[in-house]
Amino acid sequence: MSIFEYNGSAVVAMVGKNCFAIASDRRLGVQLQTIATDFQKIYRIHDKLFLGLSGLGTDAQTMYQRLVYQHKLYQLREERDMKPETFASLVSARLYEKRFGPYFCQPVIAGLSDEDKPFICTMDCIGAKELAKDFVVSGTASESLYGACEAMFKPDMEPEELFETISQALLSSVDRDCLSGWGGHVYVVTPTEVKERILKGRMD
Repeated sequence: MSIFEYNGSAVVAMVGKNCFAIASDRRLGVQLQTIATDFQKIYRIHDKLFLGLSGLGTDAQTMYQRLVYQHKLYQLREERDMKPETFASLVSARLYEKRFGPYFCQPVIAGLSDEDKPFICTMDCIGAKELAKDFVVSGTASESLYGACEAMFKPDMEPEELFETISQALLSSVDRDCLSGWGGHVYVVTPTEVKERILKGRMD
């Protein structure tokens, strides 16, 4: 079993019309044993920028703490929030500098730019970025997430339709992966508000 599959995870981000959604499952396991059913995998950097971390849970938490520290320094120095593109470059650089002993996590970054244009990207554990205009996935359920998102995604969705689409894609995908699941955690972000919802899924 790969170290990335040790805790199990599923993270997906999807773009809508001047909005985006980011969702994850809630299971923390040690291989096939479930330890917690409310584990946080999506972190708020600021109101228009979110970070999802799949992979090894301990490395994900360490990575998040380092990135919050870097972002707070940036806010003090620049007196503004970091743009999503800038944050993606920061995450990529932080991962790449540890490339000989990497953090075993794969980030998903989703944010709104100053013009309220959605930005999503993912990267591997050494910071190689993959940008997308529709959706990005990561985690142990990524193969089934790709299939579900390809089938369900359509451009320029309104926030409520986007929520419905990403939720259905997540729930149907984690049912096909025994290392992730146990409900879902969804954020839908528009220029004016952030909606957070908890999904109930199969509890087995």
